[in-house]
Amino acid sequence: MVQNIIGKLKLVLPFIGLVILAYLIYSLDPQKIINAFLSIDPIYIVYAMLLTIPLLIIRMVEWQLILKEQKIRLGYFDSLKFYLIGILYGSFSPGYMGQLMRIPYMKERTREPFGKLFINTLIDTFVHSFSIYGMIIIGAFLVVGTIPELLPITIVWMVGFCLAVLYFSKKHRGEKFFRVIITYIIPKKVKPHLHAFVGTFYRDFPRFKAVIIPYFLGIITWVIVFSQEYLIAQGLHLDIPYLSFIILFPIANVAGFIPITFGGLGTREFTAIMIFTTLFMVTAEQILVLSLVGFCITDIFLAFLGFVLSLTETRAKKSLQDMID
Repeated sequence: MVQNIIGKLKLVLPFIGLVILAYLIYSLDPQKIINAFLSIDPIYIVYAMLLTIPLLIIRMVEWQLILKEQKIRLGYFDSLKFYLIGILYGSFSPGYMGQLMRIPYMKERTREPFGKLFINTLIDTFVHSFSIYGMIIIGAFLVVGTIPELLPITIVWMVGFCLAVLYFSKKHRGEKFFRVIITYIIPKKVKPHLHAFVGTFYRDFPRFKAVIIPYFLGIITWVIVFSQEYLIAQGLHLDIPYLSFIILFPIANVAGFIPITFGGLGTREFTAIMIFTTLFMVTAEQILVLSLVGFCITDIFLAFLGFVLSLTETRAKKSLQDMID
């Protein structure tokens, strides 16, 4: 009974955000949405896309530092290629979980244990995600008088994230947790494979000081991302101060991390509309177009590059046993 309910939830949850997006489009004025889209000055879209170059350079330096700390030999071009392939899958999966698809490509190139590569990807993702939370806290304080519920939600989210990271950073705690999961939840025939998989999680686990520089590089990459979004806002002729924008839009962006939609669609647009129409003289239609066009530049464009690069990769079909050995 419980498994059936969980199975149905897994099918339904990813579409909640799309339902929210559909409702937003339905409830707004379609003609105003079209007019907002047509009003964008194309030169700002070009400027925003050009910022992709420094964004990818810094993002790959960030990941390379973590790779080297874990003694994983992966060249700069290969890491860029696999990162973009991960973006391809992540942009069309709930909570961007599809980014884990970079792991099989890394496995084929590095021959490192699957569990070690899995942890590398998680650490890279967590460090990069955590670098946005400082911006979110500042943004939540900025709107505490107008949208007071954002601050406690943000603090609870950040504290929970920190506690989870601290707990799993210790090998004995992490392995104990996974042993319990494997013992009581995982089907018996899969247990031996997962024990081997988990056994390599903490191999060459990075030191705390080794992720400090990647953390600050992550902040720079997020500033670039939200600068891309701000250029779209300028193309829409929205009167929003730059500093206000780059500390408020991250709140909407993180709402897109909630795994109830594909690529954050719906939850991101709803949150952005709630924040910016409350604080600035802008319309919901303009913010909707801003968020969707920004998504195309910061995610879909990179996903397209990942698709092109994925055509150059040929991966042998592997069984579960081959992947986790």
